[in-house]
Amino acid sequence: MRRPVALRLNAALATLAVAAATGVVLSMPEAASAAATGSATGYATQNGGTTGGAGGTTVRATTGTAIHTALCNRASSSTPITIQVEGTINHGNTAKVSGNSCNTAAGVIELKQISNVTLVGVGSGAVFDQLGIHIRESSNIIIQNVTVKNVKKSGSPTSNGGDAIGMESDVRNVWVDHTTLEASGGESEGYDGLFDMKDNTQYVTLSYSTLRNSGRGGLVGSSETELSNGYITYHHNLYENIDSRAPLLRGGIAHIYNNYYVKLNESGINSRAGARAKVDNNYFKNSKDVLGTFYTDAAGYWQVSGNTFDNVTWSAKGSENNPAGPDPKSNTTVSIPYSYSLDNASCVPAIVGATAGANKGLKVSDGSCSPTTPTPTPDPTDPTPDPTDPTQPGGTNLSIGAGSDGSSKASGSSYGHVRDGDMNTFWSPAGSTGSISIKWGTATSVSKVNIREASGSTGAIGAWRVVNGDTGAVLTSGTGAGAITVPKTSLKKITFEITGSSVTPKVAEFETYAG
Repeated sequence: MRRPVALRLNAALATLAVAAATGVVLSMPEAASAAATGSATGYATQNGGTTGGAGGTTVRATTGTAIHTALCNRASSSTPITIQVEGTINHGNTAKVSGNSCNTAAGVIELKQISNVTLVGVGSGAVFDQLGIHIRESSNIIIQNVTVKNVKKSGSPTSNGGDAIGMESDVRNVWVDHTTLEASGGESEGYDGLFDMKDNTQYVTLSYSTLRNSGRGGLVGSSETELSNGYITYHHNLYENIDSRAPLLRGGIAHIYNNYYVKLNESGINSRAGARAKVDNNYFKNSKDVLGTFYTDAAGYWQVSGNTFDNVTWSAKGSENNPAGPDPKSNTTVSIPYSYSLDNASCVPAIVGATAGANKGLKVSDGSCSPTTPTPTPDPTDPTPDPTDPTQPGGTNLSIGAGSDGSSKASGSSYGHVRDGDMNTFWSPAGSTGSISIKWGTATSVSKVNIREASGSTGAIGAWRVVNGDTGAVLTSGTGAGAITVPKTSLKKITFEITGSSVTPKVAEFETYAG
């Protein structure tokens, strides 16, 4: 870009440095602790709708490898699944995983050739650090309450072609909601787009998200002749300190409403190559050329209503520059097939500030400029312990995404079934006794385990021992399945040995907790 975003970050970074030096604590909003909430909006509601992993298994993941493992452990590439993500996902913990229900790659979260998946940040938050999310040849995907930052296409490390979230090759029905997508500069610093769609991507909604500090906000279509994309909704998003592409539209239809644009440095909504944009009740502040056709003579079109232009400057018209202002008028009409409520543009800075981005409690507008929190629908298949149930341990199940092995297994069962978050699958020994283990690549602190028997086999487990798999030391012993407290131990492998049972036991889940 002509004016790299990285140079404009100096003031903000200086503020942070002063805060750190003086011991000032910068408060952060509390992260949402619920799973995906609310329902898809905008064009993601069309073409059959977007429900993600609703109705399927819910699992936890704290690494990129665990995310890939959860995808690969499904019965098929279309088996619904919700993956709750907590912690930092980076190159060091994101490996390729193989399976019949997935097609993954190292160094990127790969949602490729799959469907019916929800990826949602929970607990203390989910940060994809220098690691992009790539959606390809997939459909019915929800991404909610995550931060993706500093994804590079050049320099080191690189990921996802430099896009924070990128979609390409016959993608359908994606809802991206309450995300924070950010870079630390423009193309010269190694970054590309924050939210890109190309090669026949349709029926997508980006809502209640923050896009900041990037040379490029995002595009729809990779060239003036690649016009197969469209039906995109952008609403209640914050675009802050973006050079251009907020968004860039090549062909197709976009509905852009109730967004807050601050510091669009070169251009904003760039409608080109026959694209048609319905631009309603947005607030543009301290920006340049926020709407028009820029850097091409391939005209695009817009329908405008209710927008506020606060300290917006406009360049002169030229052969490859057609700004809509200084007095924007509609030059097309766009029919919207779904229902929606418009906040007045005057309150957009406040409502977007209260709702947009990850870790904002998934708050949305009530349609009258006030934030509200949707009520989550409990998922009966969620393996996360109920904090009101004293028999269940609290915290994150450390077994999700870990490894597993055992002494033997009966036909039709698998060691991996005890760490997949699915109560319908199980491990069973070849006889009435046997052992099953959870193992990690690095030492992990464990103080509680929970043995959950499969439906129809409750009470089968008799005598048992919990063993430190590293040393062979017995941590505790007893009878009957359920929650078990062990001395807090740092280990790479923990084993549950069944030494007696009335019938062949079936262990659906071997959960482990730090306590």
